[in-house]
Amino acid sequence: MVVAITPDWNWETGKGLLGMDDPAEVDAALDRADRYLGAAVIGLALNCPPEVVSPRIIRALELLPGPGRDFPFTATAHLARLDGRLTPELYAALRAEGIGGAADHAIDDTLSFVPFRDLPPWLKRRWVYVTVRETLLRWWLRPVEAVGEAWRAVRGSRSG
Repeated sequence: MVVAITPDWNWETGKGLLGMDDPAEVDAALDRADRYLGAAVIGLALNCPPEVVSPRIIRALELLPGPGRDFPFTATAHLARLDGRLTPELYAALRAEGIGGAADHAIDDTLSFVPFRDLPPWLKRRWVYVTVRETLLRWWLRPVEAVGEAWRAVRGSRSG
């Protein structure tokens, strides 16, 4: 006896779409511009390799307006975190969106989880910039924190 396994996702409510693992189902959702398409693309990113998810993320970016673009970029961030790699098309989408937009978290996750040697040149430059800026900020804040601690210690000894 063969038991048919029914999917755990519901397109009417959006329930279970983060468990999406069927690219054909997402393609159908893209064709009908389903309102839960963003969640389905994220689910696909959580369950499939970048080569499978990438074309669907690109299509979702073309279909989804304004704030809806956050979903495909969140899917891109998940791919970077889980697989440690992205496709050339996703790098191009990140570059097109740029810094200061919906792609910020995806760019940050890409810089954190994709090996430096695998990054395209524009992201390597961004990685160097972010790393130098954060290092200088830490160096600058270390003495400021020490002065603050000394001041609290002096104030504490006066009140006692």
